[in-house]
This record gives sequence, structure tokens and C-alpha cells, in this order.
Amino acid sequence: MTLHRNTCHKRSFFKIAVSPLLLALGLSCGAAQAAENMVVVGYGGAGQKAQDAAFFQPFSKQSGVGVTQSEYNGEMARIKVMADTGHADWDVVQIEGPDLARGCDEGLFVPLDWQQIGGKEQLIPNAAKDCGSAALVWGVAIAYDADKLKPAPQSWADFWDVQKFPGKRGMRKRAIYNLEFALMADGVKPADVYKELGTKAGVDRAFAKLNQIKPYVQWWEAGAQPAQWLAAGDVVMTTTYTGRIADAYKGGRNLQLVWPGSLYGMDYWAIIKGSQHVDSAKRFIAFANQPDAQVDYVKHIAYGPTNKQAAERLPSDLAGWVPTSTQNLPQGLAMDDEFWVDHGEELEERFNAWAAQ
Repeated sequence: MTLHRNTCHKRSFFKIAVSPLLLALGLSCGAAQAAENMVVVGYGGAGQKAQDAAFFQPFSKQSGVGVTQSEYNGEMARIKVMADTGHADWDVVQIEGPDLARGCDEGLFVPLDWQQIGGKEQLIPNAAKDCGSAALVWGVAIAYDADKLKPAPQSWADFWDVQKFPGKRGMRKRAIYNLEFALMADGVKPADVYKELGTKAGVDRAFAKLNQIKPYVQWWEAGAQPAQWLAAGDVVMTTTYTGRIADAYKGGRNLQLVWPGSLYGMDYWAIIKGSQHVDSAKRFIAFANQPDAQVDYVKHIAYGPTNKQAAERLPSDLAGWVPTSTQNLPQGLAMDDEFWVDHGEELEERFNAWAAQ
């Protein structure tokens, strides 16, 4: 989009001239004159509140594009209907890596021109994809209330040990994450998890381990639920997104994380095919990739930034809650997106049938 300088007040022009990328993308008073509104969809809760403060509101203020928010739990079927019919009610969606890869292969998302939106080199490895731009680095780990649970759990074996730690466990109602955790609970080293899951015997082993804990599981489907359940005493420990627990800790609850055996990966921003606001959506992604915006985001919730400069700027008290920090990264397992692209559909179907039994 071209900047019409003669329609803008000189002061406004110089205010944004410091960012050539955003200027080239039309984040100007000229762009602000367009009464446009786009829908951005995420996973809700504290994570989306942080996105609203660091990304949605500042982007809307700077670009003049209104941002309407919605929430979902990763349901690809709805996105597929939008893309297949060409009538997308949503514009930008936050999506997990395997779902992004499958959706990109199926033509559900708009390809990104990385030269147009700032280049790949500003981001950490694997953050820039053909159809998506990493929104954050997340972690999934065991969380517990340190005021209620003593001694503290140390591993996935402890998570499965209902004699030593009696009570309900919270787990996300999907195959992804749970199969990895089950194998680690059964003694598989993190480095060997995906090698084991790549065999029929390994998958059977994971489901057999899940059978042991199933009677004690309370399934969560929204990212806000684990911290709420811990605070209410509904579960004794739970799998959770690490950033949610960091947020709860900041809010005064003594919730803690077990980093050994944690899983980490990235969520991505993707533009749904059929969006009526593709240009604005691309400008939003470019804005969200800026280091200042990302540092601000991590200050609101402790998910890892994807911009290299942002990661270097994090203060030490925040870095301790980030899954890719120097102290936490060696204890974790990187989620294998390609494994879930190749096997996710069949494993999710088996998991859903198993969970319904």
C-alpha cells in the first residue's frame, strides 16, 4: 500500500517514519482512513489477553484496522470449511505447527511473501514457514500448587504415580502431547520418544500407559482451565501451557512447573484462504514480528519470543519462565511437527475413540 504523504499531517508522518518496514506495509495515517475490521482467532485466556495488549490494540491504533477477537481449541474442520467455500469468517488464526503444515499442504492458508513482511532472518529457526509466521514459543509441562503438594513431583513417572500423589490429573483432550508424555512416564528417554512413537509397538505402549491413568484424568480443552483447576483444588497436578502458570504465579498463586520432560514448540499466525482482509492480515503479522512488540508480549505472559532481538532483550526474571531459556531448554523435548503431520490424523482418531470408551 502506498503512503499518500500529502494527506497526512507532517507530525504523524515523522512519528512512523522510524519504521521503514511498517511504513512500506501501509501502517500510516493513510491506512487508518480505511474503515476495515478483521477477525483474529486464538486460544483465549491469559495468552490472548497478552496478545491483545501487545499486538492487537497497538496494531489497530497504528494501522487504523479494527481487530475483532474470537477463540477456538484448534478445530481444523471449521477452518477447512471456510477455505474450501472461500467464505472465511476468520482472517488470522493462531495455529499449532502440525496443523499449519497439514493445512498449508491442503491449500487452506495464504502463502506468505517473506520479503514483503520483513524477511526470515529476523526470526529464530523454524519460525518462518511458507504459510505461517511463529507467534510464540510455547512449553507444555507438569504444573502443581506448591502450597498444597509436598513433596513436589519431579517427572512424568510422578505424574502417573497415583499412590504417591493421590488425586485427579488434568490433561488436554488430544493425542498430541499426551502420547509423548506417556512414553516418558514409561521410561523412554526424551531423545527416543519420536523414534518409539514411529512404530506400532510404541503407539500401543503409549496408549497402554494412558490406560493406567485414564480413571484419574480430568480433560481440559481450554488453555485457561489447568491453572483454574489447580487453584480450586480440582486436580492435584496437570499438564499445562507453561505461560499460563507463569501468569498465575505473577498473579499471586504459588503454582510451579516441572521442566524435565517438558515439551516445547511454536504456534503460528496463518491467514485463512478466503479472507477478505489479506493485506491487513499480512501487515498484522509484520507488526507482531517486531522486537518491541514481542518484548512487551513476554512481559504480559512468559511465552518465548520468535524475534532474535526480542529474545536477547529479555530480563532474567522472565527468562526463567520461558521454555527456550538456557536453563530450561536442555530439559525439554522439541515437538516433532513432521511426525504429527504424518501420523496426527490417525492418532487423533484413535485417541478420540479411546477417550470415548
